[in-house]
Amino acid sequence: MAVKRFSFLNFLIRFVMALILVFGTYNPSGWSWYHWVTQAPDKIDPLLIFAGVVLLIGWVIYLRATLRSLGEIGTILAVAFFAALTWVMIDYGLLSLDSPTVFTWVILSMLSAIMATGMSWSHIRRRMSGQLDVDGVEED
Repeated sequence: MAVKRFSFLNFLIRFVMALILVFGTYNPSGWSWYHWVTQAPDKIDPLLIFAGVVLLIGWVIYLRATLRSLGEIGTILAVAFFAALTWVMIDYGLLSLDSPTVFTWVILSMLSAIMATGMSWSHIRRRMSGQLDVDGVEED
C-alpha cells in the first residue's frame, strides 16, 4: 500500500533498513555477512547462501530505487555531497584518517543515507515541488 503522507518517520524507517542492509553486508566490527563468508569452513552452507540471497535482494531493491528516483546525475550529486561533507569533517578535525575503522563506519553510514534518500526521493520531491513521479501507468 502506498504511503499517502510522507513524514520524517517514513524516511527514518528507510534509513534504518538501509543501515541494516549495509552493515549486515559488511562492517569493520567483524560481525557481517562478508566476515561470515570469509571465515566459514564450508562456503556452500545453505544458511550462508540464503542470507547472501536475502542481502542481494535488498541491495537490488535499494540500488534500483535510488538510480530510478535520483537518476545518474542525482546519484552522482548525492555521492559528491557526502564526499564533500566527509572532506569538511576531516578538514575541521571532526573525523580523522588515523582511524580507518571510524572512517569506514562513517562512509558506510553515508552510503546508507544515499540509499535511503533514493528510496524516499519521489516522496520528498512531491512534497517540495508538488510534482508526482510515475514510472508507468497501465490503463484498463
